[in-house]
Amino acid sequence: SEQVDGERYEQGSRIKAVITEVRSGTKGPQVILSRRDPELIKTLFELEVPEIADGLVEIRGVAREPGYRAKIAVESHAQGVDPVGACVGPRGSRVRMVVSELRGEKIDIIPWNTEPARFVAKALSPARVREVYIDDETKEATVVVPNDQLALAIGKDGLNARLAARLTGWKVDIQSDEEFAQAEAEAAFAGDGDSEGGDYSGRCAAILSNGKRCPNAALLGTRYCGVPAHQVLVGQEPEDTVAAAEVEETATPAEAESLEPVAAVEIQEQPEAADEPVAVETGEDETSA
Repeated sequence: SEQVDGERYEQGSRIKAVITEVRSGTKGPQVILSRRDPELIKTLFELEVPEIADGLVEIRGVAREPGYRAKIAVESHAQGVDPVGACVGPRGSRVRMVVSELRGEKIDIIPWNTEPARFVAKALSPARVREVYIDDETKEATVVVPNDQLALAIGKDGLNARLAARLTGWKVDIQSDEEFAQAEAEAAFAGDGDSEGGDYSGRCAAILSNGKRCPNAALLGTRYCGVPAHQVLVGQEPEDTVAAAEVEETATPAEAESLEPVAAVEIQEQPEAADEPVAVETGEDETSA
């Protein structure tokens, strides 16, 4: 069916729809209309946003669960034109008109990005993303989010993650900080990826006073996370070092904030490989209505 679930139309009322097919029937031509087609959202924004009609802003992709939620990726072709702001409009007036026509369907407006990691992170809006690991060969993205953002990133019945995957074209695996840290700790303890027990996980190397390893992701270009006490170690490595495989337990985020670091995972030469984590700050340039 081309009708959105739950929508009812009264005779004589006006609706906007996309013509998907014209058939020849025994009683004359039949015009097939769709309210589910993603093209409907693009057309509605073209009607409401002059910058799109003039070619200054382009809708690069649409992912939609009709009647529930949609995500669109927008790109600016003119310097100084904010594509997200143009679609939202003054005080949200433009996007509200589209939402009204779609009878309350929520719309996330995402800035298009040529970097897969950043695009995937933005596509998971409104959730905040900590980092993204990209595997170009399998086109899979492992996304790490703060513990309190996991449910939001996945969405009800997986809706948010599903739409993000459709919009970006990447398979998306979402893990919380705690889940990711636990998996990394288990891999290190089992010796996965290196027979000498090296650590190449991208995690903070600090070992806390309770003997557990910090669960946070290291900041880009360093071996430590953003906790102030751990950042102090950037300029002066602690005297005590421990092999990653010897650290069996991972601290909680609260412990990482409150306990002093007393040692660090030892540095070993990193082999060639795989996918580098990309730390992502999602910022405030994505909007949902």
